[in-house]
Amino acid sequence: MRKSVYAAGALSMVAALAFAAPAQAGGKHDGGRHHSDDALLSVLHGVPGLTVDVWVDGKLTLDDFEPGTLAGPLELDHGTYKIAITAADATSADNPVIGPVKVHLKEGRNYTAVAHLDADGDPTATLFKNSTRPSPEGEGKLTVRHVAAAPAVDVLAGDTAVIEGLENPEQEVLTLEAGTVSASVAAAGTTEPLIGPADVPVEEGKNTIVYAWGSLEDGTLDVAVQVVDSAKWRGHDRH
Repeated sequence: MRKSVYAAGALSMVAALAFAAPAQAGGKHDGGRHHSDDALLSVLHGVPGLTVDVWVDGKLTLDDFEPGTLAGPLELDHGTYKIAITAADATSADNPVIGPVKVHLKEGRNYTAVAHLDADGDPTATLFKNSTRPSPEGEGKLTVRHVAAAPAVDVLAGDTAVIEGLENPEQEVLTLEAGTVSASVAAAGTTEPLIGPADVPVEEGKNTIVYAWGSLEDGTLDVAVQVVDSAKWRGHDRH
């Protein structure tokens, strides 16, 4: 349910949210150009009420990272990395509040690591692979991710469920015509909106990713939005 909440609310916030570049990226930046053999890693902090530090392979990468902040993308060599999340101002990664977790990044792929609450309200972390496959000309992607302590939801277009029974930490990816879609969210199996209807922008050649994070029970549900470029459509591509 909180998923539906964040989906509709986040859609209206696409223009308001942006990436916060980390002070210490720990990756390659070469004038802002992306090397095709690098992996791109963004990090979303979705645990309410907890300012943290993020460590990658024992090195401080994000300092005083606040809830709701989306940082990156970092450009990293492909391979396996150990991510630990500690209390703010920790002197090392030795006593994490989440992790350490190992993530394997493949070259040329785009990822988001999310620190969030599981369905029961316990801190956890999930690594998502962001789809950059091309959409047909004139279309874009809308990805909905449920990373909140809340029950399963359906995402509705009108009275029709286009996403059903989305649970934490699942995601669904839709390919839609570019434009504005009127969407709402309801408890799984119902059509009575819990949130919305709200206008959701779908951009051509982009993957708009909406996250619902926080806790329904504690009243801290919130939304975050990430926009990822897709590969160029060439007419014969499939997605």
